[in-house]
Amino acid sequence: MPRAVRERQMVDAAVQSFARLGYRAASMDQIAELAGVSKPLVYLYLNSKDELFTACIRREAKALVAAVRAGVATDAPADRQLWGGLTAFFTYTAENPDGWSVLHNQARTHGEPFAAEVAAMREEIAAFVTHLIGEVAREARSNPHLPDREVAGLAQALVGAAESLADWANATPGVSAKEAASTLMNFAWSGLENLMQGTRWSLR
Repeated sequence: MPRAVRERQMVDAAVQSFARLGYRAASMDQIAELAGVSKPLVYLYLNSKDELFTACIRREAKALVAAVRAGVATDAPADRQLWGGLTAFFTYTAENPDGWSVLHNQARTHGEPFAAEVAAMREEIAAFVTHLIGEVAREARSNPHLPDREVAGLAQALVGAAESLADWANATPGVSAKEAASTLMNFAWSGLENLMQGTRWSLR
């Protein structure tokens, strides 16, 4: 069997084990058995449990970012772009709950270097959303002076909300990716649309 195929099997097994048992409880013996290989072969390919966990994080992060980017049609209206990105995000997290658990629950709670890997993925998604919101604001022309820092803050808020909502959707039976995306669109879009038109909330 080609090395790439064998390694993919090992990472598949590791993602499942880390997600369902946690990083500390998952054992290399169990991962090897689940992958259908010997434990020495896992060590030969991936060196250590830490490096195997890092490989899982990097693969799942790359796949999630690619899914979100692919979901956005840059020639579509602004609301459709946001809808496409959110739908792609929630579809990926729903179809890959183990991968999402590794990224959002396991990697972030076990310190460096794992948390840094996830932070890099999160910043890539936030930068993409920042660019999207900034482009939409400029295209609206009604509020061309929306500060860069405010745009970045809006992106961080939106990404954080999507992460929390993905956890809730995966834990709540019957919630589809489109329902989760609609929930966040209803929460976020009215505010974004008003802001882009120059309408701001203020304490009266």
